[in-house]
Amino acid sequence: METIDYIPISSLNHFAYCPHRCWRMFCAGEFVDNQYTIEGTSLHDRVHNFGEQNREETWQVRAVWLKSERYKLIGKSDLIESQSGEFYPVEYKRGRKGEWDNDEMQVVAQALCLEEMTGKTVTKGYIYYAQSHQRQLVEISSILREQVINIIDQVFNLFETGHQPLANYQKRCQGCSLYESCLPKIAAKVSRYQEDEQLQNSA
Repeated sequence: METIDYIPISSLNHFAYCPHRCWRMFCAGEFVDNQYTIEGTSLHDRVHNFGEQNREETWQVRAVWLKSERYKLIGKSDLIESQSGEFYPVEYKRGRKGEWDNDEMQVVAQALCLEEMTGKTVTKGYIYYAQSHQRQLVEISSILREQVINIIDQVFNLFETGHQPLANYQKRCQGCSLYESCLPKIAAKVSRYQEDEQLQNSA
């Protein structure tokens, strides 16, 4: 087993989206670009230049490294804002709000880091979707905190053991850049075939 000091905040997003994808990216070192990943990379390249400014009563700083010793997280923020003494993260994403909550998990993880770094409770964050030019409010509830802490434990276990989660075909697979490598439909057929063969042999 490998000892892991810190895990990337972004890995929580990928794990919440698909544990098998997370394993391929962070354990197997696989990554394939498609239209969506290229657009996402281009967006982050634009916002990941350090800078700060004041917009009316809101202080903004970009590309700040976030770190948590308690949860062993590390990663670079897109944007941190402060207003009336309160801090909150803003995560940039291409496209528009989807059907899944993996982006929210990333924002909550950033909030956990901010709390540790500033000593202040973070009650909210935002996801800015480039296609719709809208922000989605993420309320940092106790339920979301528990979900993220649970995912952190699972990601640590994944990284330390290197155990490959099974590929499970879902609707979200259609937009995944690793679909051709993963081929979840074929994996499911092979699994069913093996189960049927075992049943026949035991009969």
